[in-house]
Amino acid sequence: MKDLQALDDYEVGYDIPAKPGMDAADIQTPALVLDLDALERNIKKMGDYAKSHGMRHRVHGKMHKSVEVAKLQEELGGAVGVCCQKVSEAEVFARGGIKDVMVSNQVTDPAKIDRLARMPKLGARTLCCVDDPANVANLSAAAQKHGTEIECLVEIDCGAGRCGVTTTEAVVNIAKMIDAAEGLKFAGIQAYQGAMQHLDSYEERSGKTQVAIDMVKDALAGLSAEGLTCDIVGGGGTGSYYFESNSGVFNELQCGSYAFMDADYGRILDKEGKRIDQGEWENALFILTTVMSHAKANKAIVDAGLKAQSVDSGLPTIFGRDDVEYVKCSDEHGVVMDEGGVLNVNDKLKLVPGHCDPTCNVHDWYVGVRGGKVEVVWPVSARGKAY
Repeated sequence: MKDLQALDDYEVGYDIPAKPGMDAADIQTPALVLDLDALERNIKKMGDYAKSHGMRHRVHGKMHKSVEVAKLQEELGGAVGVCCQKVSEAEVFARGGIKDVMVSNQVTDPAKIDRLARMPKLGARTLCCVDDPANVANLSAAAQKHGTEIECLVEIDCGAGRCGVTTTEAVVNIAKMIDAAEGLKFAGIQAYQGAMQHLDSYEERSGKTQVAIDMVKDALAGLSAEGLTCDIVGGGGTGSYYFESNSGVFNELQCGSYAFMDADYGRILDKEGKRIDQGEWENALFILTTVMSHAKANKAIVDAGLKAQSVDSGLPTIFGRDDVEYVKCSDEHGVVMDEGGVLNVNDKLKLVPGHCDPTCNVHDWYVGVRGGKVEVVWPVSARGKAY
């Protein structure tokens, strides 16, 4: 990843999409643009919420993959650290100065375990999830080899149907093994239900979260009977954080998308039946795109296609406009229906991506804008760190 210190040496349009001090109108596209005012308001709002509910907030680094954004979340939102999904991703944050880093996933490959065991030497509290008793001995051996400590959470499958154990007996069994293992420390429970975060209905999300809450309560009772306590009972996302924070059992939230927002999350409804991007959170992340052709009277062709975004959760929406619609994309082109002929070649549009996480991962840079000017240019620090 290019060094922030060397921005002056980079050429706009080749190395980077913009430089600080430029007019926002001159940003080279397609580019990821951050509305810094909206981003800061989102971060402060979640931080205030967590604090007022007696919760810690461990921000999900896999969403933005940016050391600079994570530090902003610590500074403005009081975040205690980050969670990530991969060891290499976690290492980027540790090398970047984040002092509390969780791999909220299983680490089983010997080479990855070895890298994980070395992470504390970077000055970061290092945690990971476990759902297999056989994994405990390997983690312990690596920690002992490097003279470090790995903190481990037992992951509960509370509805996503992916990783995690499903019974209190299994939670207690693995926790006891971790507690007894040299070089490891039992840190608590991971109970994140990712599959339900995007359900439109508030009531449906509440019901799914209650399943997780009940499973956690049972697990905590089982652990207590064995004299084991949890420093962390973690979970909660942008679509459910209010349930976990009022559960009486969770003490750490792991929200990510709230900071940027995307079109898919924006569609879900709050308790009053209102879209969460219409009051609860603001759109702070955009794909800035340029009209490159208008040869067809009713169609504008823009330069943000598949290679500028992920469409797994649907096509992007065009921010602030209802007179034009993004309807189709191929590798390098996006098709915008323009029945009224209101767009011209070289006009710029702000797209709200369908899914922020994988969209961020296909860009090298964030361009932070305030008051019509480029204020910062930040690297997507952990881009491509998928191992």
